[in-house]
Amino acid sequence: MAVLDRTKATRSLAVRERLKHPVVDADGHAIEFGPLYFEILGQVAGRRVLERFMKRIEATGWETMTPQERLDRRVARPSAWTLPTKNTLDRATAMLPRLLRTRMDDFGLDFSIVYSTMALGLIREEDEELRRASLRALNTMFAQMYREHADRMTPVAAIPANTPQEAIEELEHAVGTLKFKAVMINSNVRRPIPIVARTNPELARYGSWMDTLCMESPYDYDPLWAKCVELKVAVTAHSPSVGFGSRVVTNHYIHNHVGSFAAAGEAFAKALVLGGVTKRFPTLNFAFLEGGVAWASELYAGLVGHCGKRNPTVIENYDPRNIDLELLADLFAEYGQGMVEGRPDPKRDPDIFRWPGGWLQAEDTLIAHELEALGIKSAEDLRELFEPRFYFGCEADDPLVSVGFDRRLNPFGARLKAMFSSDIGHWDVPDMTEVLAEAYELVERGLLDEADFEEFTFRNPAMLHAGMNPDFFKGTIVEHEVAKLL
Repeated sequence: MAVLDRTKATRSLAVRERLKHPVVDADGHAIEFGPLYFEILGQVAGRRVLERFMKRIEATGWETMTPQERLDRRVARPSAWTLPTKNTLDRATAMLPRLLRTRMDDFGLDFSIVYSTMALGLIREEDEELRRASLRALNTMFAQMYREHADRMTPVAAIPANTPQEAIEELEHAVGTLKFKAVMINSNVRRPIPIVARTNPELARYGSWMDTLCMESPYDYDPLWAKCVELKVAVTAHSPSVGFGSRVVTNHYIHNHVGSFAAAGEAFAKALVLGGVTKRFPTLNFAFLEGGVAWASELYAGLVGHCGKRNPTVIENYDPRNIDLELLADLFAEYGQGMVEGRPDPKRDPDIFRWPGGWLQAEDTLIAHELEALGIKSAEDLRELFEPRFYFGCEADDPLVSVGFDRRLNPFGARLKAMFSSDIGHWDVPDMTEVLAEAYELVERGLLDEADFEEFTFRNPAMLHAGMNPDFFKGTIVEHEVAKLL
């Protein structure tokens, strides 16, 4: 008896049938099958590492603590109940590539980029042996599972980036040996604050900071970006920011989760631009997944505003040495009754107008040069460092996708590259058959037009990868349509 009923048409299939272009899902998710994973981990890393890994996943520190201990240590609440259960068919679909392939037409999807679920946590593992072994096993398993379905989907290798050397080694193995075409990295790494690590090593885990790999990192990540260009792979990031800043609530998952991927994406994107990565590697594509595009529009506008008013050609407007103290004294004499008596004499008392917040910072030799290395001389110069190579994964239920496409909102008429990212396999998708139809509601509500929707669901997801590797979609069901884009 067939378990799967294919006789009922879906809303998403109806949407797909009226479109004149393919649909490429930039971010679907697989749910790993434990027995197979453990078998491969044992083969890849050996029994000792497998046993270490099994002990590691038995329970997190949070689960073994009392509520008061969690508060005392400010341990962020870990994820829970994040996978589909009641919809058993969807649960199995995320586990079985062949079943996903069978149902993709019902979802309205022509091609899917499939990310791991386990990797989102494993890539942040602090123990290097467990991190590298568990991810290499995961990549090995995915390479095997998805090989026979390469015409409809491709898996993404998870690359740990705690150090650039580690990332380069795993990247070369994933692309060179396992033949992956797409990769993801962890775009932030928790580092101990050096003085805390030196003086109180036992407290180092509580005195940490977020290294975004591009700004004041203890490592030079340029060799990693160069290797990505060489291997023709885009850099995609799924990093959350739970455990940093305000996202350390101990007993509330939603509080920590809302905006987590957006905040991590904002930190990484800002560092890529201001750290000069997009200037030094102008052909390298970057994607920030699961956070939407609204945060990127805000970041872009904020960077434009700062770069327009603080670039090297105008930064002197704020140099304390430029203030006319004599004119200021005259103005105080005429309008400062009740605050001063008569006319202040800046020659006799040079600190008379000193701002108590530390205004006279004339000897600051860094502030005037923050943007020099980027070659920014006007606000518009920022656009070329931000817009061309950044892509933003937006889930089907995201009502703010239109912000990225709106030239009226984004400075200098920019269109940010929002991508349809189904996130099937996770809790926010209770019914996989609805994702494309839900995304199309943006058109039905007048927030996007058909041309925008084509960019959202085809052009941008395709060009993220094909823009790095023209052969990325060779041999796939969308090969000819992507070739026309190129």
